Amino acid sequence: MWAMIVKEFRQLRRDRRTLAMMIALPVLLLIVLGYAASFDVKSIPVAVAGPSAAAVAPALPSPFHVVTTDPAAGSNWAQDQLRDGHAAVAVVTGNGGQPSVLIDGSQLFTAQATLAALAKLHAAHQVGGAGAPEPSVTILYNPSLKTSYVMIPGLAGVVLVFIGTIITSLGVVRERQSGTLEQLAVMPLRPRDVILGKIAPYFAVAAVDLAVVLGVGIAIFGVPFRGSAAVFALGALLFVFVTLGIGVLISTVSQNQGQAIQLAVMTMLPQVLLSGLIFPLSSIAAGVRWIAYLLPLTYFNEISRGVMLRAEPIGALWEPFVFLTLLGLVVVTLATLRFRRYLAPAQSGGMRRLQHVAAESGGPESAGPDSAGVEVTAAEDVTAEVAGAPDAAAPDATAQHGYGRPI
Repeated sequence: MWAMIVKEFRQLRRDRRTLAMMIALPVLLLIVLGYAASFDVKSIPVAVAGPSAAAVAPALPSPFHVVTTDPAAGSNWAQDQLRDGHAAVAVVTGNGGQPSVLIDGSQLFTAQATLAALAKLHAAHQVGGAGAPEPSVTILYNPSLKTSYVMIPGLAGVVLVFIGTIITSLGVVRERQSGTLEQLAVMPLRPRDVILGKIAPYFAVAAVDLAVVLGVGIAIFGVPFRGSAAVFALGALLFVFVTLGIGVLISTVSQNQGQAIQLAVMTMLPQVLLSGLIFPLSSIAAGVRWIAYLLPLTYFNEISRGVMLRAEPIGALWEPFVFLTLLGLVVVTLATLRFRRYLAPAQSGGMRRLQHVAAESGGPESAGPDSAGVEVTAAEDVTAEVAGAPDAAAPDATAQHGYGRPI
């Protein structure tokens, strides 16, 4: 037993990548979750409209943060600000009358923090004896503040991440371990063609899974789909393009399927935790929040929630679309370059194997003058070895015959 323990420790020491993941991953998750695991909304962006906007905006206490005002605008402008994601709360003022507060229900934690802040502000006015009228509160896009309305669009992205990253990352590694990579290397295909051919089936599976998740979410959980299906499909297409590229990139830097799964999980966990799916981006510390803007799921969450819940047009979603496109170009370019280097050793080995098979199957006429010379030299070497062999080789030959007597 002690020998087995020593052997396992030595094998673990040789696998430095796995050892580094076992030590670094828990520390990394602890640091990231320590800064990101917070549901406290510290800042609420507010848009103020109406004749009294200039007077109301400076009077709003923390955590309200006024981002834009328009004294000439009304309720329609305020709703457009919420729909396009420019603000989470909109205050529509009148000429000394009852103000109206519109809340974006698709931002669940921000909406809950807004209701708590408004209740606290009203209680303070009651205690102070102020005669300010109580505002009328309207929650848009998710009036009941259901968690499923917010989670289902994000979970659709998680399913695409799982298919695109983890499953695809095993594809090329499986080719290398099974020995079929050499066959791909000697085919008249460019690395780009091989990559597209590898990801095409996973793309189809991801599309089917996305349709199933959306169908179940709409039919069972009652999640609305208010926006354009074409805009949502375009965003999902770009997102799948990025995730599949990440999967191929991971497979090119992994030596076996275990390493591929480990790297895929390391890229998947930050996307689930830091993309705004669980914790609000505004509550994540600035030292960790920048990681969220490098993750494709962050932008797909904006697209899916904006289209499904708020019917947000493509013009207001140009930023996540642009960033997804840039991420896709960078990832696929890196995957193509890495895959070209990945194929190089297999390609040289495959060509040598084909040349060896051709030399064995073909005669001197088909082998060419060089190969004929090689064959003559090899024959001469064999003849010389046989001529110079000791007489003791004869008993070996008779022994190999199996009958114990000379042939």
